[in-house]
Amino acid sequence: MTDHSPRPGAAPVGRMLLAQTALETRMLLRNGEQLLLTVIIPTVLLVLFSAVDIVAADGPGKRVDFLAPGLLALAVMSTAFTGQAIATGFERRYGVLKRLGATPLPRWALLTAKTGCVLVTEVLQVALLTVIALALGWSPQGSPLAAAGLLVLGTAAFSGLGLLMAGTLKAEATLAGANLVFVLLLLVGGVVVPLSRFPEAVRPVLELLPISALSDGLRSVLQYGAGVPWSDLGVLAVWSVLGLAAAARFFRWE
Repeated sequence: MTDHSPRPGAAPVGRMLLAQTALETRMLLRNGEQLLLTVIIPTVLLVLFSAVDIVAADGPGKRVDFLAPGLLALAVMSTAFTGQAIATGFERRYGVLKRLGATPLPRWALLTAKTGCVLVTEVLQVALLTVIALALGWSPQGSPLAAAGLLVLGTAAFSGLGLLMAGTLKAEATLAGANLVFVLLLLVGGVVVPLSRFPEAVRPVLELLPISALSDGLRSVLQYGAGVPWSDLGVLAVWSVLGLAAAARFFRWE
């Protein structure tokens, strides 16, 4: 005989993780403010600065050859750091994280789902920016695998920093701080202004920023066709370890 008796209990962790990742992704894609930050701003900057002689690009080729790698880095930062910090900060303030933490979904799986949502969004961002850059005449060089490695490590670094901010500061402070950091790193991180334009005294410090390492590494591969940029990968690896470890240690759920 077939047993039709109910079997209460939690679903397998893998299934819960996939379901939560899909939910997080749908919520992000339905949020107009998040789409403005993660998709529209990088796209507008790419089209505007490629068409108008506002910034002087380093190296050979057209302006888009310089701008495209930097704006790919900006897209990663906007999603993994700024967008995730703001969204998670307000979820924490309104008690969403506390309630989800009381469900059968483990807390580590919830944070993993948020990272999965970031990765899905970044795939869409990279695809969109790549298509637009190619239409503007971009001629990427180098190894796609090296570029992918930089993007993954950059995502880990910014995700850890975003979760650290969201899990330790009040939501309003996170909102202000994340947007301020976004603007500052856009200006001084080598995204649209080459680091060579800054004074030599501050350049070594700027080169240690995660956005600088990501944009410089992507540019060395995609613009100059260089091999694996180990120094930039090393900087991103250090930020990844420090950020994720600090987020795991100091994140407050309430």
